[in-house]
Amino acid sequence: MRTTSAAMIAGSGAGKLPHGLILNMLSIAAAILLLATLLPGCANIPINPAQIDAGADSKALPMIALEGYRGPDNFFVKYRIGDRVSYAGGNWRNRLELIDPPLTPPSNYATPSLVPMEYHRETPWESLPQVLVEVPILGIEQWQLLRNRLLRAVVPDDGKGVVVDFGYTEYFLFYDENGEFQATRLTDKPTDYQVHTMLRFDEFMRRGRPILEAYLEEHGITETEFVFNTGDTGWYSLPFLYVNTNRHLLVFIRHEPQQAVAVTSVPGLKTGQAFGHVMRSHLTDLLLRPVSSLYRLFFVVTDTTVATLRLDWTTALVDKPVPELSKAPPMDLQSWESELDKISNHSKSTGTVDFLVDGEAFFTRFIDSVTRAEHSVHLQTYIFDNDDFAVRIGELLKRRSNEGIDVKILFDGLGTIGGTMSDSESLPEHHEPPASVHWFLEADSQIAVRQKANPWFTGDHIKSTIIDQQTAYVGGMNIGREYRYDWHDLMMELRGPVVNTLAREFRTSWMHSGPLGDLGYVISKTTPTVKATTDDRPSLRVLLTAPGNYEIYNAQLEAIKRAQSYIYVQNAYFTDDRLLRELVMARRRGVDVRVIIPMETDHGPITRSNVLAANVMLQHGIRVYVYPGFSHVKAAIYDGWVCVGSANFDRLSLRINRELNIASSDPTVAGQLLESLFVPDFLGSPELTEPIPERWIDHLVEIVGDYVY
Repeated sequence: MRTTSAAMIAGSGAGKLPHGLILNMLSIAAAILLLATLLPGCANIPINPAQIDAGADSKALPMIALEGYRGPDNFFVKYRIGDRVSYAGGNWRNRLELIDPPLTPPSNYATPSLVPMEYHRETPWESLPQVLVEVPILGIEQWQLLRNRLLRAVVPDDGKGVVVDFGYTEYFLFYDENGEFQATRLTDKPTDYQVHTMLRFDEFMRRGRPILEAYLEEHGITETEFVFNTGDTGWYSLPFLYVNTNRHLLVFIRHEPQQAVAVTSVPGLKTGQAFGHVMRSHLTDLLLRPVSSLYRLFFVVTDTTVATLRLDWTTALVDKPVPELSKAPPMDLQSWESELDKISNHSKSTGTVDFLVDGEAFFTRFIDSVTRAEHSVHLQTYIFDNDDFAVRIGELLKRRSNEGIDVKILFDGLGTIGGTMSDSESLPEHHEPPASVHWFLEADSQIAVRQKANPWFTGDHIKSTIIDQQTAYVGGMNIGREYRYDWHDLMMELRGPVVNTLAREFRTSWMHSGPLGDLGYVISKTTPTVKATTDDRPSLRVLLTAPGNYEIYNAQLEAIKRAQSYIYVQNAYFTDDRLLRELVMARRRGVDVRVIIPMETDHGPITRSNVLAANVMLQHGIRVYVYPGFSHVKAAIYDGWVCVGSANFDRLSLRINRELNIASSDPTVAGQLLESLFVPDFLGSPELTEPIPERWIDHLVEIVGDYVY
């Protein structure tokens, strides 16, 4: 362990370290500096008014580190705010490894760690551990000089900005009308600026590294560990950045209020909310929506009876050989569209489609659109979570509503209550969730919020957002951290006449969920609306699942029967026996059938059902790919006919809940989906070659799942 003191560059002065250059330092420091120099105030966590920090005189003045020490378990910082000097520290044991020298030098670096200062005191430390390393400190002026050079290389100055994904949040970097650099959280982006591009952390580093190399050489910086004063201010700011180039380690030191109130939940609160919602769904809802409630009950009972009468079908096919792939041409899509006119209640429309794969692509586009909305944002979702990311989206929508935008939010009652009962594994510590999403969205805002009832435990699984009646987002993503950071999923950005159809569907659901109930539904259906139109853009069709209306199911079932060349499916929940049977029959007539399913899901029992489905498909010649991690995607292509949206391959999505998919026979749409989703996922997902071991309980779960999932 090195115990000699290094030369100090105190306060905010612009001193130098010894001359020379170490290439190892460049790779790590490039990433660190690029990340840290661009962070403005990071006070993105709700503050409890009862929390008081005795170590800070003013949130307007930055903390300036004067001395810094670190050991394998603890760190110590002497700093000043204005004329006041304080002593702080914290414990980073179990957060990172500090071994000198490293046992195995890392080949790369990871997203920065974040460690809080756990105390602040006005008196010097009484004693410090003997084995400490005194760490040099770089000042704010050096920081600002480097920052300005870096920014000019990546940020446009034409009224647009760059989004940088730092792993735990996204920042929008831009130059204002005065040519001054500004950085805000993406959700706080000014309305008159547009996202030019989005950079991941590694790409951001790649662009800035040459600039950093020149800067370090110019200033003769060779030390392998040091602390930067960033100038960041406020509660939960990141005033100091520790860099250790030997270990490729970067640690932000966070300023937290002392005496922080622990985040706790009220015992039984969510259970009480769920119970109250269920009671309202079956009492109040019967008064407001008697016809639709009884209608749903009829089809729930009918479907369960049909499921009970279903017989096993796999035994008769086991001994028959699987044929070679057919060379037959694909099905006639023109004839198929004529058949869809009979299956669907919606006529064809047109529009453009942009497939947005994963949360980074979707939410960046979504937030950019919401911040630039001029008239309205109408959002419908199954789950509006209460985690940190959902709260940021909620705050954005509240801000836009207070700026005069017509914001309506419609969410499923049980879906949202159930979704808020469990936390994402990546949820940051110190997040304090709102007790009620409904109350949170309405508080201090002009948002109109409605919560869908769940009679007979049916749900509304649709996820759609219509902005200014011009742009729509449809697909599988709810509003929550998992969808942004953790899971593989798919959304579509739609423009053109098809948006009118989606707007009508939202209006019908909104009116039906209001105080008029069934009467509101009738009014929405009888009120004149914009007639569906078409133009020269790709042909699109809206498909629904609703009580007594199985468009998504019937259309895909018939598409499987008609397919002659290929069928590609990716779905999270593969529990519908009839669809499984038709896929097997398609493969046995020579169709190239490939399926991507996850072995991890957000519901354990469904994982086991997927195991059984995968083994059946593998046994009958279907190529099965296992997505690494959890894929929430619901997408399929049948001989060039695309069907994408919110519907799973299970009983709830296909015959019970409300769902919405977008379908198209346009070759450009199919080509985009193949290129953006199926090709990379086939390449990135291992293909099954042997059956997955089954357990006896899997078959019991599958039987029960026929009635539950």
